Amino acid sequence: MRHRFVKQEPDIPFELPVVYEDAGIIVVDKPHFLATTPRGMWYRQTALMRLREMYGDDAITPAHRLDRLTAGIVVFVRDPALRGAYQMLFQERRTSKTYECLAPCAPIVRPRYGTIERLETPRVFPLRRRSRIVKRRGVLQAYEEPGEVNAETVIELGAGGMAIDGTPTWGSGVRAYTLHPSTGKTHQLRVHMNSLGLPIRGDDFYPRVEQRAYDDFSQTLELVARRLSFIDPVSGEPREFISRVPLG
Repeated sequence: MRHRFVKQEPDIPFELPVVYEDAGIIVVDKPHFLATTPRGMWYRQTALMRLREMYGDDAITPAHRLDRLTAGIVVFVRDPALRGAYQMLFQERRTSKTYECLAPCAPIVRPRYGTIERLETPRVFPLRRRSRIVKRRGVLQAYEEPGEVNAETVIELGAGGMAIDGTPTWGSGVRAYTLHPSTGKTHQLRVHMNSLGLPIRGDDFYPRVEQRAYDDFSQTLELVARRLSFIDPVSGEPREFISRVPLG
């Protein structure tokens, strides 16, 4: 495949570590700001094109995707005969995904749509957030609306965040949360956290759209796809991969 020429595509100054590879797949720890696949102005500065250049193999294909601003574990398929097996693994939700994020340490608010279920009453967390999320073409933000639920996330308090002297590691009023999505709607975790009055730190879409330069890498979205596990559809072996991208 010939690389198309993209004018003024900024260089993204972050490495793309490979955490695992075999004859069938390549697993990477994607950094913030690097898109999974070409889209819009991003072409060569994407995880897919970097891997194709690195391995000299145009057959490499993503099994799933992460948002450009979200960091963490992504699986790519290198053997064309195995694409269907790995892609269906994600489409049929036969994987377990755990995300971590930083967001305000504040009381939750009642969302306009959907439901909240406390899983260990009377404690607020962990909770299950369910709603209907819609993403329209050409509209930057996804949004919730009345109707059949299509998005579900379990949200619990994360660990850590305090230094030895007891001061907050991430700044006053911020703490870590652990997120377990059972569905994969566009911007689902960002929408669900924002709907609770806990927008993820560094989010430039929620609660409001903020315009930033394409080459401004100073403020990250503090959301990491931390852990991915599944039964390998080819070997039948259990797989688990953990991101080393730090929060904060």
